[in-house]
Amino acid sequence: MAANADGETSWYAVRCVFQWEAWEGTPYEERLTLWQAASLAEAIGRAEGEARSYAEENGLRYLELAQCYQRATTGPPGDGDEVFSLLRDSHLGAESYLDRHFDTGHEHQGTTSE
Repeated sequence: MAANADGETSWYAVRCVFQWEAWEGTPYEERLTLWQAASLAEAIGRAEGEARSYAEENGLRYLELAQCYQRATTGPPGDGDEVFSLLRDSHLGAESYLDRHFDTGHEHQGTTSE
């Protein structure tokens, strides 16, 4: 891993999107991975290489979408650190927005008993 001009690296979270073509319904997976790199371009390059391997090893299709977020804090990641953020403009109200993007009823997720 190369360091930037100041000799420092930062932590980056990269979100890649996959399609599980062999599963019923061909669900999509959004996967976040964490990388220590000298630049956003390096983090994305490394994440995309890993994404292609992950897809091949698991019989998935990598959809060639990588979104990267550089941590705003320095040092190693710790409890409560923000590791990804994405702002999206939408004309939808809060409930409709959540239903459209996060609660379609087709998610493969667990629940808590809280």
